[in-house]
Amino acid sequence: MLAKAKLGQNYLRDPLAVERIVSALGDVAGRTVIEIGPGQGAITGLLAARAAHVVAIELDHELALHLRAEYPPEKVTIAEQDVLKFDFAAAGAQFSAGEQRLSLVGNLPYYITSPILTKLAASHAALDIAVLMVQREVADRVTAQPGSRDYGALSVTVQAYGPVTQLFTLPPSAFSPPPEVHSTVFRWRFSPRFTELGVKEDSLLQFVRMAFAQKRKTLANNLRAAGFAVSDIAPALEQAGIPAQARAETLSIESFAELSKILPSAAASAGMR
Repeated sequence: MLAKAKLGQNYLRDPLAVERIVSALGDVAGRTVIEIGPGQGAITGLLAARAAHVVAIELDHELALHLRAEYPPEKVTIAEQDVLKFDFAAAGAQFSAGEQRLSLVGNLPYYITSPILTKLAASHAALDIAVLMVQREVADRVTAQPGSRDYGALSVTVQAYGPVTQLFTLPPSAFSPPPEVHSTVFRWRFSPRFTELGVKEDSLLQFVRMAFAQKRKTLANNLRAAGFAVSDIAPALEQAGIPAQARAETLSIESFAELSKILPSAAASAGMR
């Protein structure tokens, strides 16, 4: 079955990598695992052998037919749809009876990686752990720490929903057809930090987007461009212990949360423009 470039299909061919990906989920006996983009089923088979149930989300009709013929429906459910429209909460209620949050694994299509990560963040209440394979550069951004060149809005957004850890990187030769880039597998444990930080989810994420609007600019300049009053910015930075000329990529999640709480009225005004 030929891969379709427009769907970002690159089939994993490395059996050792399959074992490492599934093992990174931990013990899945008695659990439901969601698989994003199963393709020809390289990971699906091992998941089906270890988990109570697998729900494989596959957009390609031909691949969905292949998977339905390969695996019994009592063990593997094929959800033939766009992952961005998949209801993770409903899947949890149906297959886990609401008793356990879902485990998740996926070889994410490069062209929609960020929207999928955003979708998973929004579905965090239904998810426990995810082991995901993405383009190496994206994994570097997702797991980056403050002060590094890869640290940005995506780093803060993902990490606000729980800790992330890079596991290993695969060369193009591990796939068929081989992509033009290396792929990195990372693990994401869903444990949102908003309550701990004392901020509202939407407010913090909106504030972070403003702060990183133009990475070459200082944090103060980005906040001013977003509509914050110049007279409010300097004292707010000082109160939060942030240097006046700091850039957003130097701030921790805790610093973003603290600064967003100091300027709540300004943030609300900026959001209403």
